Amino acid sequence: MSFITRGFSGRRRERDPRLPPGQTLVGDWPVLSAGPTPRIADDGWEFAIGTENGVHRWSRTELEALGVEDITVDIHCVTHWTKLDMAWRGVSLDRLFAGIETSHRFAMVHSFGGYTTNVALDDLLGGKSWIAFEADGAPLTPEHGGPARLLVPHLYFWKSAKWVQGLITMPADKPGFWEQNGYHLHGDPWREERYG
Repeated sequence: MSFITRGFSGRRRERDPRLPPGQTLVGDWPVLSAGPTPRIADDGWEFAIGTENGVHRWSRTELEALGVEDITVDIHCVTHWTKLDMAWRGVSLDRLFAGIETSHRFAMVHSFGGYTTNVALDDLLGGKSWIAFEADGAPLTPEHGGPARLLVPHLYFWKSAKWVQGLITMPADKPGFWEQNGYHLHGDPWREERYG
């Protein structure tokens, strides 16, 4: 016999198994930024990868010529919101690294406006990340990181740097902007790696 009646406990809702701990499902896409929104012309945008062996650069046309993919993924923000089944278009980092050799294991991602975030190469390669130009069937707006942003959906969304312009590989991990300000170096939402 239970001492608590149904009226006190309420109705139980099934939790979507794709929702990491501490996350709340949203239907919109909140805009969060750590500074002013830069305005970058599509024709002036390029992406660069710097390694111990030199710098490799691609214009948007050259990047897209490597092969644009349609991706549907869930995104999880450290501020506790999750958006499921979000459609993106972009170029896999695997395609960019196909002709690049490096012994480094980490990268510092750089954005227009000075934002940085650190990501292990294991989290960027193997079909895990893209340079995205479109989301939900439309070009990325500047508020959402356009003309291009990094997309690393298996990590908290601050790792998916807006206004991305390149990355530099590193032999050892170093903190980027939010990581220097107390966020976790890795950022796995399933382990709630929010803060260091």
